[in-house]
Amino acid sequence: MTKQRNLCILLSTLCGCTLQGQKAPTRPNIIYIIMDDLGYGDLGCFGQEKIETPHIDQLCREGIKLTQHYAGAPVSAPSRCVLMTGLHSGHTQIRVNNELAKRGPIHNYDSMFVHKELEGQFPLRANTMTLGRMLQQAGYTTGCFGKWGLGYPGSEGTPNKQGFDCFYGYNCQRQAHTYYPPFLYKNEERVYLSNKVTNPHAGVPKEGNPRDPNYYAPYTQKEYANDLIFNELMQFVDTARAQPFFLMWTTPLPHLSLQAPERWVKHYVEKFGDEEPYIGNAGFHPCRYPHATYAAMVSYFDEQVGRLVEKLKREKRYDNTLIIFTSDNGPTFNGGTDSPWFNSGGPFKATYGWGKCFLHEGGIRVPTIATWHGHIAPGTESDHISAFQDVMPTLAEVAGVPCPPTDGISFLPTLLGKEGRQKQHPYLYWEYPDTEIGNKAIRMGKWKGIITNIQKGNTKLQLYNLEEDIREEHDVAAQHPDVVNRLRQLMEEAHKE
Repeated sequence: MTKQRNLCILLSTLCGCTLQGQKAPTRPNIIYIIMDDLGYGDLGCFGQEKIETPHIDQLCREGIKLTQHYAGAPVSAPSRCVLMTGLHSGHTQIRVNNELAKRGPIHNYDSMFVHKELEGQFPLRANTMTLGRMLQQAGYTTGCFGKWGLGYPGSEGTPNKQGFDCFYGYNCQRQAHTYYPPFLYKNEERVYLSNKVTNPHAGVPKEGNPRDPNYYAPYTQKEYANDLIFNELMQFVDTARAQPFFLMWTTPLPHLSLQAPERWVKHYVEKFGDEEPYIGNAGFHPCRYPHATYAAMVSYFDEQVGRLVEKLKREKRYDNTLIIFTSDNGPTFNGGTDSPWFNSGGPFKATYGWGKCFLHEGGIRVPTIATWHGHIAPGTESDHISAFQDVMPTLAEVAGVPCPPTDGISFLPTLLGKEGRQKQHPYLYWEYPDTEIGNKAIRMGKWKGIITNIQKGNTKLQLYNLEEDIREEHDVAAQHPDVVNRLRQLMEEAHKE
């Protein structure tokens, strides 16, 4: 790191003071917001009718809505690896949520509390060219706040070793299964909280009344992780003034467990009325009001987005800030969530087999918004087909630096309304070699090919015409053998061991 960057970090972490007398950066600040398991239909601007998201909807009105943007994979770690490296899941290093179970009792939360070497997931290789590293080398102050999941503590895959000056949040995805963790990480060190260790997968309590609020007392503790993450994030923004900043806000919301601030839960209980409790029989902590709590988690985060945008506008920094908002994959199916009730998939199927963990549209097409005052026309929409591997070349172009080799294509022309200059992908490819399921998919224009249950020996490719069948209900492979053969060939070419 340069002395200037070290000074910026020192000021941010120690004194929290602002840097006065500095000229505003000429290159834009970049904020990339990625929610966790948010469905395509979970935002008001994408059709949601039950959950209130006024601040994110306002971002959409002030910018562009991307209706055909895809995640890198149908689950967290591989999707984020595609985002970070610009390589699709047939080429990138991490293709599943690899928990490295050979280390020992990785699902024992008491053991993880004592032995940090049991935390975390398979790491990115040393010196991987990530989004953070690319923009750090371009002179940006870089920060990541939220969930990581790309390298266990002490490995070469931690945020500070992968291009981020500042990190605060969960290193380990499993720790992020509760929003009242006993610790978080500030850079490379644990920060212990006033919360007790709990196991989010301990099962249903044997005694007590699930309609009694006291039944859920052990799962609501003192320090809510998302409050702490947001406070650190705001401090980073407040102090990163000498240089343009790159902020990755990788919130774990609304991933399970179902836990939200009480004021927001009460708001939705009043709106939705009484409901059946979720007692933990499908994994994760039980919850008295599952519908109200899921909605509360999304609206709570929307409120935080509004506070960040308000700060930027108040300080006259909003006009020089590009904000991209998205989700890492489609909605989940367990832990008390109810995607059908919310219509979280929007126009797509999102129940088990169609949302998270699967490569159907409901599992990988994600709600995406971009705003940049004076550059992106407000209230616009694009059906340009793009994906997470395109973010690195897009941000390289925004920052005015050469892009490292990727599988992506910059979609900056689309953001700027220059569709005539926008290059197109010949196809997009995904693979998810999960040990129980295993599926891969390809999109070529209107055609979507998908092979499911590969681990069970299936080789049949299903073919869908997305222009006529957006819900993937009518397999037309038998009518188009030439298209099937071409997609199979491209799948083979796109895969690298």
